[in-house]
Amino acid sequence: MKLDEKDIKILNLIQENCKLTAREIAKRINSPITTVFARIKRLEKQGIIKGYKAVLNAEKLGKNTTAFILVSFTYQTPKTEQQISQREVAKKIAKFPEVQEVHIITGNWDLLLKVKVKDVEELGKFIVDRLRLVKGVEKTLTCVVLSTEKETTEINL
Repeated sequence: MKLDEKDIKILNLIQENCKLTAREIAKRINSPITTVFARIKRLEKQGIIKGYKAVLNAEKLGKNTTAFILVSFTYQTPKTEQQISQREVAKKIAKFPEVQEVHIITGNWDLLLKVKVKDVEELGKFIVDRLRLVKGVEKTLTCVVLSTEKETTEINL
């Protein structure tokens, strides 16, 4: 998909603040409002703009602990030898509200999860009582975040 300079300027402004109006964006990039509005609609229709969301402060909402969890899973259940799909396991895990991200990865592990919870105790309960009970999950390795220097959803254009 070919993006021109105006598309990129619009996308950068929307990433920075999705509450900007088409009029405000038009003023900042020195373009007619109708052009900006049409371009935004086109970018949405093409799926380049997937949606608009508020970025919440997890700590102020009591979710002070972030962890990355590596998951290894087995392709067959013991005894029944029924095949398990890695994508299905990822979809099941993605439904847990604590889970922010699920990635199927290469290497010695199969999945990488990003999780936000209240504290280490809640993290432990999530891993032991829920995550490890998902059929196919064989083992996990958890890395608790001590501090965060950068966390963003923005894509460098």
